[in-house]
Amino acid sequence: MYNAQGALDKEQFVSQYAPLVKRIAYHLMAKLPPSVQVDDLIQNGMLGLLDAISRYEEGLGAQFETYAAQRIRGAMLDGLRENDWLPRGLRRDMRRIEAAIRSLEQAQGRAPSEGELAKSLDMPLVEYQRLLQEARGHQLVYLEDLGESGDEDYLERNLATSRLDPLAALLDSDMRDTLVRAIADLPEREKMMMALYYEEELNLREIGEVLGVSESRVCQLHTQAIARLRSRIMGGTKAKG
Repeated sequence: MYNAQGALDKEQFVSQYAPLVKRIAYHLMAKLPPSVQVDDLIQNGMLGLLDAISRYEEGLGAQFETYAAQRIRGAMLDGLRENDWLPRGLRRDMRRIEAAIRSLEQAQGRAPSEGELAKSLDMPLVEYQRLLQEARGHQLVYLEDLGESGDEDYLERNLATSRLDPLAALLDSDMRDTLVRAIADLPEREKMMMALYYEEELNLREIGEVLGVSESRVCQLHTQAIARLRSRIMGGTKAKG
């Protein structure tokens, strides 16, 4: 990728790796609320790509794509840090859903349906699904769950590494076995959705095509699956404490 003068051809780099920026942006979108615009992520990601090209030109020895991906994600996250990417009100609503899931599972001995959860929360099914859609940035673990404070690098540690999925954040902890069992107990459609997203790394639109549902429906399934996993893991954590 050098021009006739022997210098690094930045335009060719940008052209070749622009699809990487988009791929990272769309994969990251599933972890963010609807208020975040994918175009903003892409714009910040392109800045990260340009930064990676400049640094690579200085003699970086690592494989460029691997390095560029890290810089692109980092630039996207820098843009997100200025915003509250999951409002506290929505987080409180999700805690209510987690509590309802835990209560119904204990009473019924199985995963509750969406209709049962909506009824337990005393809201119409359509309102419950709207809440799932709005809380699309719901994570498996939050800073306050870990009992820490003032940790400005938490977002970067859980989203900016090569292990993008929040599930990976807990794999080295004593909650691994609980998490594995909780995933196995997910309803089949949610289990398949999680596998397609976290293992196959498909984006929401692609998953929708596989499952035969809309992208917004995949969003709802993802949020609900995370709530089910949190109800099991955080419930177990509190019980141990």
